[in-house]
Amino acid sequence: MPFLIAAFALLAPRIAILALWLLTNWFDGLFAISLWPILGFIFLPTTLLWYTAVHYWFGGVWSLWPVVGLIIALAIDVSPVRERRRFVGRRAGDVA
Repeated sequence: MPFLIAAFALLAPRIAILALWLLTNWFDGLFAISLWPILGFIFLPTTLLWYTAVHYWFGGVWSLWPVVGLIIALAIDVSPVRERRRFVGRRAGDVA
């Protein structure tokens, strides 16, 4: 069960990016070259979603709240996974 939750958490932003790209014009004209969205899809999907949301909802103006959202998105994407793995391993060991 913890594996399914972790897999869904890792795939959810990427599924959202794919859905937005296939079903809407959300990404039209945001990037000069297609390398940046591809790298964002692979390495920083939540940050890519937030960057496009700022351009879509805030008109590309980076004021206080968009910057706070960017910091949160980066923290989600770059947060270390090692501590969570240790915690899940300990909890599984306690139950068994």
